[in-house]
Amino acid sequence: MEVVYQRCCGLDVHKDKIVACVMNGSKKEIRSYGTVTESLIELVDWLKEEGCENVAMESTGSYWKPIYNLLELEEIPAMVVNAQHIKAVPGRKTDVKDAEWIAELLRYGLLKGSYIPNREQRELKEYIRYRRSMIEERARELNRVQKVLEGANIKLSSVVSNIDGVSSRRMLEEIIKGTEDTEVLAALAKGKMKQKTDELKKALKGLIGEHQKKILSTMLRHIDFLDAEIEKLDAEVKERMRPFEEQVKRLDSIAGVGERSAQTIIAEIGTDMSVFPTANHLASWAGMCPGNNESAGKKKSGKTRKGSKSLRSTLVECAKAASRSKNSYLSAQYKRIAGRRGRNRATVAVGHSILVIAYHLIKNNVDYQELGADYFEQRRKQDIIKRSIKRLEALGLKVTIEEQVVA
Repeated sequence: MEVVYQRCCGLDVHKDKIVACVMNGSKKEIRSYGTVTESLIELVDWLKEEGCENVAMESTGSYWKPIYNLLELEEIPAMVVNAQHIKAVPGRKTDVKDAEWIAELLRYGLLKGSYIPNREQRELKEYIRYRRSMIEERARELNRVQKVLEGANIKLSSVVSNIDGVSSRRMLEEIIKGTEDTEVLAALAKGKMKQKTDELKKALKGLIGEHQKKILSTMLRHIDFLDAEIEKLDAEVKERMRPFEEQVKRLDSIAGVGERSAQTIIAEIGTDMSVFPTANHLASWAGMCPGNNESAGKKKSGKTRKGSKSLRSTLVECAKAASRSKNSYLSAQYKRIAGRRGRNRATVAVGHSILVIAYHLIKNNVDYQELGADYFEQRRKQDIIKRSIKRLEALGLKVTIEEQVVA
């Protein structure tokens, strides 16, 4: 095999230990370092002294990030590789052997690095992922509120669609204060909720203890705290997304995609689509397309591969929202596939379509063009006409087709 890198390094990265193997021709040198910043600086200085052309390491948890950041600052090319792609020969599993194996594969150009965006995009991605975690924590806290209310036999969620609404929040605060009169509580309803006064009176009658009131009070304060922190994160994300406002608006125009979802998509895939040669490459990287599993001419399970959890979950949420939209291509696609393949496969297929659309909108700097809910019928117009004529003729009818003139 042809040698690609004369001087290279393989790193076996762990939480508290790093084993480095530098290869220079037939010469190998093994050294071990700690993972504190001082030790990492020593490692980088050694790599610079050896004149390493490239460095490769496994994508082990988040342990690779400090090393990659330092190598990036020193402008030393680094490659983060999926651990499944560089499995060593069984029975030779030691830290030193792993480092040597990584260095040897790198030397002959047999490694393919994972997509690592630039520092600005990585920081934006961390903000957006943490914001998502906060939103999910808020949803979990609301579920805990609902659990406490059920324990007190207060059936508020059976009447209102959202126990976090303005009316529901006012009622909960009064319950915490000790108000037990259901007429007083039901009178706090606003807007359309006033039409459900009688139902609210029945639902708000329960047996709530003092400990449950204190727990509810703590939960509501926690929700308020999370709301405030989410607003701060929203402001920070919006500031960092200013250079990409045009792309966000374009993605926001896709059925089922909101502003936050558009921000997540851009943070995960970036705006430089030259990293992905085609939309299919992007879909494969994101884990939003069927996997290839064929042996002896037989196709086995086409289970999707693992990709970015944040991007995948966002696309699935967008797909479900798009399936409920009216007069859109994506909703028509969902219904068409769900009837034959089931809802889960239809959701993944629509998510794949959203990602492909996003790829072309960002790459070509064009606006989204809605194809309409009748797109599939228009493509199969002649087939539908022929099939309908045959069915009617089979019933003994004579059919005459005339094109309708639309004003």
